[in-house]
Amino acid sequence: MKTSYHILVVEDDPVGRQTLAAYLVKDNHRVSEAGDGEEMRRIFARGDVDVILFDINLTGRRTGSLLRELRRQSEVGVIMVTSRREDVDRIVALELGADDYVTKPYNMREILPRTRNLARRVTAARVVKADESRKSFEGWTLDIAHWTLSDPAGEAVKMTRAEFELLATFVTHPGQVLSRDQLMTHVQPAAGMKAYDTHHIDVLVRRVRRKIEPDTGQAPADVHRARVGYVFSA
Repeated sequence: MKTSYHILVVEDDPVGRQTLAAYLVKDNHRVSEAGDGEEMRRIFARGDVDVILFDINLTGRRTGSLLRELRRQSEVGVIMVTSRREDVDRIVALELGADDYVTKPYNMREILPRTRNLARRVTAARVVKADESRKSFEGWTLDIAHWTLSDPAGEAVKMTRAEFELLATFVTHPGQVLSRDQLMTHVQPAAGMKAYDTHHIDVLVRRVRRKIEPDTGQAPADVHRARVGYVFSA
């Protein structure tokens, strides 16, 4: 059975929108429809959209602004569907972040493989990105995307934002000596503070070490003090 993807069809012409949506549904996709940019934003905000089929002639907010907004928020697949055939229109759309460009009138049998192939690439990239955001060391798991730290037993470990940012910096730079100045650029100051100084970094390091060391005092992974800063080893 074919894999089903979530496709969002954005088209201000209801007949064209419904026709395309029905064809995608027949191909086993879950389809949402939007008649303008605001409706598109509401549907997209719910998450899990794989590909957007985007009519470049939308009324209301300018298409370029909407596309730039999408690209700031995610790596969702975008196929521009338009009656504009000039090369400059195609180039502008691609430069703004569109992945593909289809001109009207189009063949439905062409739209399907283009949509499915793009959706497959987008979902595969999401899996890779999710894997890259999870860092493991000696049974501990730091999920950078979801701001969580789990111990070897799978229990969540509470951390402040600064502690998490500091540990994430160490875990993503294993074996590298990081100066206090470098660490300060990766840790957001607490409310009411303009910036951390080297003393605050030393305090944060001690707090992080206490959280990743078991009761025996033998750390499965540790942050060692070097002459010019700290180095993380696991």
